[in-house]
Amino acid sequence: MKKISSAIKYILLLFVAGVFLWATFKGVKWDDFIAGLSSANYYWITLSMSISVFAFLVRALRWRLIMLPLGKKIKIIDTWNGINIGYLTNFAIPRAGELARCGVITRKTGIPFETVAGTVVLERSIDMLSLILVFFSLLIFSWDTFGTFINIEILDVLERKFSVSLVWMLAAALLAFVVFLYIVYKYRKKHPIFIKITDIVRGVIKGIVSGFRMPQKWLFLIYTVLLWVCYWLMSWTTILAFPAVYGLGAGDALFLMMIGGLGWVIPVQGGIGAYHFILSLALASVYGIAQTTGVIFATISHESQAITMIICGLASLVSFTLSKRRDLNNQKRTSAI
Repeated sequence: MKKISSAIKYILLLFVAGVFLWATFKGVKWDDFIAGLSSANYYWITLSMSISVFAFLVRALRWRLIMLPLGKKIKIIDTWNGINIGYLTNFAIPRAGELARCGVITRKTGIPFETVAGTVVLERSIDMLSLILVFFSLLIFSWDTFGTFINIEILDVLERKFSVSLVWMLAAALLAFVVFLYIVYKYRKKHPIFIKITDIVRGVIKGIVSGFRMPQKWLFLIYTVLLWVCYWLMSWTTILAFPAVYGLGAGDALFLMMIGGLGWVIPVQGGIGAYHFILSLALASVYGIAQTTGVIFATISHESQAITMIICGLASLVSFTLSKRRDLNNQKRTSAI
């Protein structure tokens, strides 16, 4: 039954991705699309992909730093493999990548899965805070350019779709979360399900706390800033690669980075469709760029990142598999002795 449920969920999410792709490409002129892809400067695309690989390394170094207080020997290659396998997993099962990379570290170090998950929660919380800072910085300094898009294409759409203020939606979600926490706390020692949830929460909290005990917090901050600089450079080099949007500047690259990030967050396989839709919509709404041109840019941007993730993910999957075999052989030899 569980497998059937997972298959149905996978198919539904794939269908959603297909709907996004259809909505994005339905008005595209294919001759112009192919000509646009051919006009791209793939030197800049290659540079963007190289920066992406460097960003994976920075994220692996930062994640390892969070886990050091847990008292286990954690190698950079293990966090590197975990990050890449996580990205690869997201192309098969949306949002499952975070679980996959936790599993890599648990298998290699023996650290409880829940504790590793706690470090991921902390890391993603920092990323969310960083994104919010970028978001409000753009609104404060460039409201005339970007504020209209945020207000009309995102906030107003949400309110029209759900026929309720976004503030009320957030308030209702917060209230439901508080009620859920109260129920778990009240029955934490009585019901098997809530006992399990409590154990998971404790493990997650332990992982989060380890982050606050990490050595060299200043290095964590440097890694975080460097990571976002990489994301910004990836966006800017993609702009430089495409003559039709060459006039856009560094601030525009920051805006497109943020909007593209929303496309990756939407729970469809590898952001497929959602990324193309929201980025081409932003280019049309803010800059008046034609749909076909916007879709070409979104395709170049997404596919270059996706190819990088898949290549690194497959390489890390092979590395992790070989590493597990070596560990197993070493255990057998130790037992024989």
